[in-house]
Amino acid sequence: MYVKDNMVSNPTCIGKDQSVSEAIDMMSENELHRIPVVDENNKLIGLITQGVIMLNTPSQNTSLSVFELNYLLNKLTVNDIMIKDVVTIGKDALLEEAATKLRKYDIGCLPVVEEDGTLVGIITHNDIFTAFIDLLGYNQKGIRYVLSIPEDRPGVLEDIAAVMTKADISISNLAVYRNSRGIEVVVIIYGHDDVEDKLTAAGYRVTSKIFLHE
Repeated sequence: MYVKDNMVSNPTCIGKDQSVSEAIDMMSENELHRIPVVDENNKLIGLITQGVIMLNTPSQNTSLSVFELNYLLNKLTVNDIMIKDVVTIGKDALLEEAATKLRKYDIGCLPVVEEDGTLVGIITHNDIFTAFIDLLGYNQKGIRYVLSIPEDRPGVLEDIAAVMTKADISISNLAVYRNSRGIEVVVIIYGHDDVEDKLTAAGYRVTSKIFLHE
């Protein structure tokens, strides 16, 4: 899975000389938490976020009047408070790399740029979550089996696929986990033709069976 297949293309952007008040309005109107800052050539030069704005503007408990507060927000520019050392990623990077960067730097988004710095998209932790859910097939109709694998050996997945092939059933999603319980294989099949007995007969222990979205 690649960043380019999961990012938001052509994201809402703002210029460095625009006011913080404009940035707040853009975030409110578009339901955004962050906006990339670009120059006249659409090259990324910064990032402004709700968190940065809150750190650099008076709180709701300020003694300033509404007029004074609006004046301050209109005088303060995006360039004055934006994040300039922005962590980015390329569109052809793996989604796993994006997730690793988000976790490593404890950030909520990654602007996606070309080699010359041109902004082409943005990917957030929510986009990663959506891709993860889609990858595991949670939102589709079918049966989700978890199989306990007592010993790792070549051919396990081939054997499981053979059980499904013999039953004329297609696998929609498949994943392998290694955890404290050992090795587990998660298999989701189309439809609702239960094959637990066939998996058991083939020597696999089904530890979980869930009918998804009946």
